[in-house]
Amino acid sequence: MKIRRILATAVAAAVTTPVVFLSAGPAFADTPKPTTSKGATAQQDDLDGPDFEELERLEAAVAAAEQKVEDLKAEREQVKNDLLAGNLGKEVVEELAAAEEAVADAKAARTAAEAVLTAAKEALTAIEADATATPEQKTAAAEAVTTAEAEVAKAVAAATAADERLARATTAWNDARVALAQKGSLLAEDIKAAEQELADAEAAVDAFWEDKGDFEECVEDGAVRSTLTGPKSITIGSSANFSLTVKNTSDRDLDSVRSYLFAAQLPESWEDIDDEDPDLDRYFDIDWKTAANPKWTELDFQDDAIELGAIGKGGKVDVTLRLTVDEDAPAGEGIAFTTGEYENEDGSCGISEQYAEVEFDIVEPSEEPEPEETASPSPSPSTSTPAPAATSGHTPQGGSSHTPVTTGGELAATGSSDVLSQVAAAAGAALVLGAGAVFAARRRKVNA
Repeated sequence: MKIRRILATAVAAAVTTPVVFLSAGPAFADTPKPTTSKGATAQQDDLDGPDFEELERLEAAVAAAEQKVEDLKAEREQVKNDLLAGNLGKEVVEELAAAEEAVADAKAARTAAEAVLTAAKEALTAIEADATATPEQKTAAAEAVTTAEAEVAKAVAAATAADERLARATTAWNDARVALAQKGSLLAEDIKAAEQELADAEAAVDAFWEDKGDFEECVEDGAVRSTLTGPKSITIGSSANFSLTVKNTSDRDLDSVRSYLFAAQLPESWEDIDDEDPDLDRYFDIDWKTAANPKWTELDFQDDAIELGAIGKGGKVDVTLRLTVDEDAPAGEGIAFTTGEYENEDGSCGISEQYAEVEFDIVEPSEEPEPEETASPSPSPSTSTPAPAATSGHTPQGGSSHTPVTTGGELAATGSSDVLSQVAAAAGAALVLGAGAVFAARRRKVNA
């Protein structure tokens, strides 16, 4: 289970069909947690030898299926790129180029030979009309015409041969292209089958744990509250710092707290999103650090969350985030979202029903970035504490929040388009949904 894949897919789905997510129920009501008081990691100790070996086998099958899907998608992407670039094999490509050059050379040679023949015929006509021309001159002129005609015949034959060579090379090129396209189609079928294998492998792991029993649901609550602030704009090819604060608002200490973070670049049209691999974060790199972890740590969105450790009742952790925009990123709009989860030694666990989001412009290096910051912590629907006046958060709606569904909401003055304002709440809700799915997978790994 890949965090990046889950969150990117969830956010992409939300921004294309926001009503689905704005009316969604609790983020992960079916996320299991062990009822044992020994804590999540004790589940592994409860497995005997054969059970442990079976679990290892099942999870190895999941990992292998994930890798297979990734490899097939990478291969298919390469096929698509080869088709676009005309990379159909060195011999085929080189022969087509050589054949085209041979046709051009043969055409030029034929044109030159025909010009020589025309000149020879004109010279012969002039000599035959000249009463003072000697027999030798006339003979020489006639021989020049004969020689020129022979050269034209050779040039015509060479041109015909070159045309035939080009036809063969073109056929080979087209055949190679068709074969590559067929390979892409077969890979699409292979990917579909591999994704089913992955789903079956994940279902087998689920069935394993369901068979063990003693599971109940985790909760979606306001125990963890996030606040995110950042600059109004980031220059392409540069980095900017964001500030994340995660607070324990529950009535007890939380033994292990994590934050999920997702940054998305908004395309000009949602039709540009690849449903199979949204890849909305492809232009961003994110690093984080805290007082307890002062060295920059890369957040790769593959299996990573920001590990904050224990947070006491009423306590908080401040996180510095460094978001880097790739040099090849297009100018436009971007959004960053974050939400939190917790897990305790007694087996209790949950994910925040609240998320925070901040919007920013992605600007060309020639543009002057805005120095101001925007902040958008999102209030939990279960608390009456108002958000700070300078923020513009969004609360996931529907389900247990009893909050009316809406796609509106005023954004900070970042120059964002209407599209950004419409998707902010939906994508944030998707983050909670996606993080809930990730949390289920993470706990499953811990329980294993």
